[in-house]
Amino acid sequence: MTSGDAAVLDDPVGESLRGPHTALARRRGRAATYPSDVSTFSAVAPAPEAADWDDLARLLGPGRLADMFSGEATPPPDWEPVFVLEGRQMIRPGNGGADHTHTGVVELGAADVPEMLDLVARTRPGPFWPRTHELGTYLGVRVDGRLVAMAGERLRPPGWAEISAVCTAPEARGQGHAARLVNALAARILSRHDRPFLHVAEANTAAIALYERLGFETRTHVVFRGFRTP
Repeated sequence: MTSGDAAVLDDPVGESLRGPHTALARRRGRAATYPSDVSTFSAVAPAPEAADWDDLARLLGPGRLADMFSGEATPPPDWEPVFVLEGRQMIRPGNGGADHTHTGVVELGAADVPEMLDLVARTRPGPFWPRTHELGTYLGVRVDGRLVAMAGERLRPPGWAEISAVCTAPEARGQGHAARLVNALAARILSRHDRPFLHVAEANTAAIALYERLGFETRTHVVFRGFRTP
């Protein structure tokens, strides 16, 4: 498979768990998921059988969230639907367009997790757990020592890296922090010969407009779905 082959973006969770995130994968048969403190994203094989859903249920445990992300497979009727959200997948075409001037951007790590969780709680960019930062590089912006904005890498299908958790504290918005962080991440991704992509809720028109200004284009529209195991 050549680097950047867009076909892997049709199953970004499964391709990540089978590829760059294999060390984080929990597996049973043809089902896979992450540790619960990393991510609730889960995947089953294409055209899954009843045994595959049983394996995923055993991996997760009873009454637990199975975030199937943009997968189209429908679990058995005894799996309770939790959410359905329309969204889109966006990619940055070619290898150009990344701004390499990133003044004030710092790399975040395990010591920053309490502040990262607090920022996520205040801004709600999407699911983020105590070990989510282990999925890839996370960058932030600090003002007077306080974390006011961040973004990071989440899913990693071969040849690609998803930019996610883009968020800015309400009191720090309108200062270009999100654009600077997305560009900084895109530059890092491109420097290792991968390509950046991202997902965004269809209702988040402001974020879509920002990403389009930064050179991202819609690849496809998706539906995010979550279910609770029996």
